[in-house]
Amino acid sequence: MSTHQISQQLLQAAQLNQPSEQALEQLARMPLPELIRDLPDDAHKLACWINLYNGFFLILRKEKQLEAPAIFTKRAIAIAGLWLSLDDVEHIILRKNRLKWALGYLPNPFSRRVLRTLMVAQRDYRIHFALNCGAKSCPPIAFYTPDKIEQQLELATQSFLESETIVSEDQHAVATSRLLWWYRGDFGGQTGIRRMLEARLSLKSTHYRLSFRAYDWTEDLDNFQSGA
Repeated sequence: MSTHQISQQLLQAAQLNQPSEQALEQLARMPLPELIRDLPDDAHKLACWINLYNGFFLILRKEKQLEAPAIFTKRAIAIAGLWLSLDDVEHIILRKNRLKWALGYLPNPFSRRVLRTLMVAQRDYRIHFALNCGAKSCPPIAFYTPDKIEQQLELATQSFLESETIVSEDQHAVATSRLLWWYRGDFGGQTGIRRMLEARLSLKSTHYRLSFRAYDWTEDLDNFQSGA
């Protein structure tokens, strides 16, 4: 069974509240060269690690009863002989070695070298609309596959922006998710955010007041995309 298939198996077990021991053992025992071979490009890396992040979050929260900040920082994830944290998966592997609190602008000089061998070749801001950290304002969870990752991330991005952005044409104001502000370096700064919103939401005006809505941290586990 490939790493990607195991990632889906793990996420499905987490979704259905079923035992995940088999998938966990397979991931832990997998040789590192096999993991690298199974994820040869960004399509495979994005699909697999997004599934793993979302699956492990649910397992760590519901089964291990971990809470923030430990749920993100504790190296409680065993994969290919490595112990990883959710932060390792998100900020090192998926965001290509970014410092967590640097707004997307600075690399992490302290990250483990072995993790850099697993990270994506190119940063893709759309991951922020696919990762779920159990809060009400988080994007819904979906099952990602390498062959459809492009369409899936496009759908996730468009759906999230449409649902989380309020446009007031009369007041020339746009309010969108604070998620974009926290990681604004990933989006190309405020200019990049504006261009993305204008293109994806077909805004009539380029002269508007941009603000970022408060994030609702109310716990909302098992927020799976309809049909996922």
